[in-house]
Amino acid sequence: MAAEQVPTVRRRRLGSELRKLREEAGRSLEDAAGVLECHRSRISRIELGYLGVRARDVRDLLNDYGVSNEDLRARLTELARHGSKRGWWDAYGQIIAPAYANYLELEADTDYIRAFESILIPGLLQTEDYSRAVIRANPALVRDDDVDTLMRVKIERQTILTRQDGPVRFWAIIGEAALRTPIGGTEVMRAQLDHLVKVVERPNVTLQVLPYDVGAHAGLSGPFVIFSFAVPNDAGVVFLENLSSSLYLETHDEVAGYTLVFDALRSSALNPADSLDYIAKVADEVLPKKAKR
Repeated sequence: MAAEQVPTVRRRRLGSELRKLREEAGRSLEDAAGVLECHRSRISRIELGYLGVRARDVRDLLNDYGVSNEDLRARLTELARHGSKRGWWDAYGQIIAPAYANYLELEADTDYIRAFESILIPGLLQTEDYSRAVIRANPALVRDDDVDTLMRVKIERQTILTRQDGPVRFWAIIGEAALRTPIGGTEVMRAQLDHLVKVVERPNVTLQVLPYDVGAHAGLSGPFVIFSFAVPNDAGVVFLENLSSSLYLETHDEVAGYTLVFDALRSSALNPADSLDYIAKVADEVLPKKAKR
């Protein structure tokens, strides 16, 4: 028997939304199977993201579920059309693990990203030298031969902040440790801090610093990323990561909980203007005394 295909992010999100709409409409798997003239197992596999579905079939299901919101209908049929679409990251083959490919797909499809990092600069804001130092710091993550490829991936990822067809809105909150940990050495870190000052000049990028003296704060449980999408009633997706695994949270309550945490962090952190001043202050402290003018 052939191995079960790993659901893509688009298929998983489409299936999850179709299941929610079916349940809200009070329709059973058998009812949905009757609409598409198929076995109930096919509907189940579509809702779990293991099977693709034609845009025409999505429209038929939405008609049966009484969904009239045109924006929602358009978004879901678009997900169906591109459920199996290859992303730019597929060109990197085995270097990109399935978990990372899922993350890149979410990043490419989102409209708004909120991220909290306690000890690292977020990937979308990293310089190349800083990224190389982060990758090389953990020998369990990647082989030396793959570092250059991963750097090309990182550069491609960052284009979502400047793309012509609508850049992603990015709001990041970083702990003071992310500014002060000399990753890659003093010069690399100074260049990274200078880069932060430049990148936040973009109207779609907001950065706040959470200083040490805040003390206990809402983000003590660790870093996280919240992806939001231009879909009516879509709760979004929360991404959590550790050394050996990744976790996606997609229920309304889960996403609402992390949104509450992010809002609390936003209130505790320095405002964007004061954060820039703080970054400049740390940069002056990082710069070697002999290089100061």
